[in-house]
Amino acid sequence: MQNVKQTYLLLIIVFAMFLVGCGVYSFTGASIPPQAETISVAYFPNDANLVQPVLSQRFTEELQDKFMRQTNLTLVEGVGDLHFEGAITDYRTEPIAIGDDDRARMNRLTITVRVSFLNEYDQDAEFQRSFSRYYDYDSNKSLAQVENDAIDQITQELAEDIFNEALVNW
Repeated sequence: MQNVKQTYLLLIIVFAMFLVGCGVYSFTGASIPPQAETISVAYFPNDANLVQPVLSQRFTEELQDKFMRQTNLTLVEGVGDLHFEGAITDYRTEPIAIGDDDRARMNRLTITVRVSFLNEYDQDAEFQRSFSRYYDYDSNKSLAQVENDAIDQITQELAEDIFNEALVNW
């Protein structure tokens, strides 16, 4: 009985390695064409009306890092087998909860990016769309007090959304 369990376990492991090795599936849920070897992420300029000086660099690096952590693709300059480009189109803060005294209780920082995804091996997977995420914070704090944490959280969420849209076909 022990040998049968070991045999089944070995078969499952071999099958899983086959699926991952052939590019059919990865444990992150990514569905990457087996021929794809490279990825490129162009710099995302900040075209928003309100420009945060380091946002373009931080977002571009977060998107690159997401794909480097979650795939075995090689990051290249220029245009890779999978290519992302776009721009930051909105960066704004606004009150979202007003108290009895007509003063803001909560504010929201929203960041929107426009993304074009090109896939050398699967044109049906390509897209052009905007992604938006926000961070709510207490109005007793200034944007400067929460901005670093807010940008970190929002850029991570945006990178996750873009990764899922491009490679996770659930």
